[in-house]
Amino acid sequence: MSVQNPPRTATAPAALPGAKRALWLKQLHQWHWISSAICLMAMLLFSITGFTLNHAAQIESKPQVTRLSGTVPAALLPELQAYAEEHADAEAPVPAKLAEWANGAFPVDIRARSAEWSEEDGYVALPRPGGDAWLRIGVDGKAEYEKTDRGWISWLNDMHKGRNTGAVWSWFIDIFAIACIVFCITGFLILKYHAANRPSTWPVIGFGIVLPIVLALLFVH
Repeated sequence: MSVQNPPRTATAPAALPGAKRALWLKQLHQWHWISSAICLMAMLLFSITGFTLNHAAQIESKPQVTRLSGTVPAALLPELQAYAEEHADAEAPVPAKLAEWANGAFPVDIRARSAEWSEEDGYVALPRPGGDAWLRIGVDGKAEYEKTDRGWISWLNDMHKGRNTGAVWSWFIDIFAIACIVFCITGFLILKYHAANRPSTWPVIGFGIVLPIVLALLFVH
């Protein structure tokens, strides 16, 4: 007795597009949740600081200023005076021995910093998130240090803007921005796949696109 193969049904070829759609949708969901996990903490931070930046005039903080002074050791003065004269009206690193003394005398690390030199002094700018600082070393041996702290809200605002935060934080902002783009695009494509069963999808998306454009055109001068 011969065994006959079961007849092919007409629905078998139609299963392929559905399987591809399910696989593609699964990939979108995977990229969507991965990008959302990467963005979660940073998105909360940037949302909160977006609010504080928008209301910076209403959220006031009193800056705290710290001033310190010191005297350069006499043994370093000849080198300091010769160095300041040689590099007058230019930017140059602080001499190693002088930087080592300053790092011990003040709460700074100027070994990788450049100073603006004149015949009278060397000025080291020390900008930082949420405040500012500077160190002045005079050829007469008098050194002055000043730090301004504007509070943690100002610190968060500067982190939001990437102000005086260094290269590593700048890279993080770039990576975060790319993750947000992936999050938004995958979210849009997932909405597109479900739009047939959710009639409000396209009107809500259109509203989200049109609203900021209309507000910018009407109220931003």
